[in-house]
Amino acid sequence: MQAYSLTERIPVEEIVVQIQQGDKEMHDYLLKSYQPFTAKAVSEVCKRYIDPLIDDEFSIGLSAFNEAIFLYCPEKGNSFLSFAKLIVKRKVIDYIRYNSKRQNYLSFDQFYDEERMENPAEISVVIEQYNEEQDAINRRDETLDYREKLREFNLSLSELAEVSPKHRDARDNAVKIARVLLDNDELKKYVLTKKKLPIKKLEKHVHVSKKTLERNRKFILAIFIVLNGNYIYLQDYLKEVGK
Repeated sequence: MQAYSLTERIPVEEIVVQIQQGDKEMHDYLLKSYQPFTAKAVSEVCKRYIDPLIDDEFSIGLSAFNEAIFLYCPEKGNSFLSFAKLIVKRKVIDYIRYNSKRQNYLSFDQFYDEERMENPAEISVVIEQYNEEQDAINRRDETLDYREKLREFNLSLSELAEVSPKHRDARDNAVKIARVLLDNDELKKYVLTKKKLPIKKLEKHVHVSKKTLERNRKFILAIFIVLNGNYIYLQDYLKEVGK
């Protein structure tokens, strides 16, 4: 097998995407390279050293790691390794529970109270929980980034609450105007360069008065920033607005 000296520079998420698209060589490489990662995750559950050659728990963990590769959703932009670790741990816990019922092992709670995993969910619930946690983190990060971008335009989140149009029609029009800015290369370049609204030029492309543009200037700029940026969650709020 060809040595993947360059893969250390490639994010593991990109490798996972290649595997999901059918790259078997990368698949073998990833499973082999992350055996120590898998063994460590299994050891954290079992509270003892796990030998990949003799411990059944490792085989369960490796199978779970492989399953995580194909369950992982790259569109979320989340960490694959965090997701894989969660899947591995939950699968190993299920395995231990199953065997404890058959062989009268010590209470599961004695081993795993520290991990607070007394009631592990099914794999679909694990994925949902993981995505919810990651969504919360992503929303926070996105808001912080948006706040910084607003500052470049001398705007703030608190200010937007004050200047936001009170009527739905006015908000819809503001969103439509922001989309006009985004779709017109000349207007877009002006906004990004000057950090302000090209009111005179914009008048020729919209059906609202100069007074209306000036009154809603800050709100239009704020919407333009959302549409122009990689703000997945903020853009969700605008999907049904201004169409």
